[in-house]
Amino acid sequence: MHELIVAIIIIAILFDISNGYNDAANAIATVVSTRVLKPFHAVLLAGCLNVAGAFFSTAVAKTIGKGVVDPNAITQIVIISALFSGFLWNTLMTKFGLPISASHALIGGLIGASVSYGGIKILNIEGITKIFSSLLISPLLGIVFGFIFMSLLLRLFGLLPVSVINKYFGKLQIISASFMAFSHGSNDAQKVMGIITLSLVSGGYLHSVEVPYWVVLICALAMGFGTALGGWRVIRTMGVNILRLEPIHGFAAETSSTIVILGASHLGLPVSTTHVIASAIMGVGATKRLTAVRWGIGRKIVNAWIFTLPVCAIMAWIMCSILRFIDRYI
Repeated sequence: MHELIVAIIIIAILFDISNGYNDAANAIATVVSTRVLKPFHAVLLAGCLNVAGAFFSTAVAKTIGKGVVDPNAITQIVIISALFSGFLWNTLMTKFGLPISASHALIGGLIGASVSYGGIKILNIEGITKIFSSLLISPLLGIVFGFIFMSLLLRLFGLLPVSVINKYFGKLQIISASFMAFSHGSNDAQKVMGIITLSLVSGGYLHSVEVPYWVVLICALAMGFGTALGGWRVIRTMGVNILRLEPIHGFAAETSSTIVILGASHLGLPVSTTHVIASAIMGVGATKRLTAVRWGIGRKIVNAWIFTLPVCAIMAWIMCSILRFIDRYI
């Protein structure tokens, strides 16, 4: 039993690193593509603020810990299967330069592994509905807020010379990128905190879904380390391939995303930070003209999002079935 807990923590750390590696683009893609910060400085800034954001609250972790499945209804094998399938998918998509939702990967894996172990009846349908609602609504809010906020900025400052706009919004973008990195840590790092806490309750090490401080610390550091590594292919996709950005566009996208993500974190709702920032960039781009957004790239990203949850659910279902067979007969 102790060996399984150690294995879960190790895989959870790897998942968090892969999550940060893919999601580095969320915090720094715009600030790097607009040349406001050098890449090295940007990833260090994002990594540190990811760690700080992870200490914001544990509300999202508690939602993940008990919102998908009853901790007492599963085993450690279920959690290992969920984490490992998500880790594999995160790593593969980062290699292809595609930003994905680690939230979808993790939740899909947990659903698939849980169904393999105990069937649909052990799932918390009410909790899953709440989680899915937040995952679906948040990108819509991102694109709407991005469009509205950028339209407001253009109305207020659009007549100023481009050089003046770039000068001042370049400085403001450092602040908005910092808040974006903080908000990313406040939501994404908590998901693995919830999974580790779920495993501790399931294994009898905890009596309730209350996140221990040491779990917060290791998840924060793992997320920050993964972000500091920087998934450069994904950063290029987010910061260059979707839309040609100027500092004012980056500021608008990051600020809009931060509002959505921090609001969700405060309410204990897991969202895809990738979905939110990508949709905000699209909303900002649409204020130029619809053709300014490279919708072909957008479709590839959306396809990766669509496939993430079912693919990870299937992978986790297969992995859990194999591990249960091994545990039973070997």
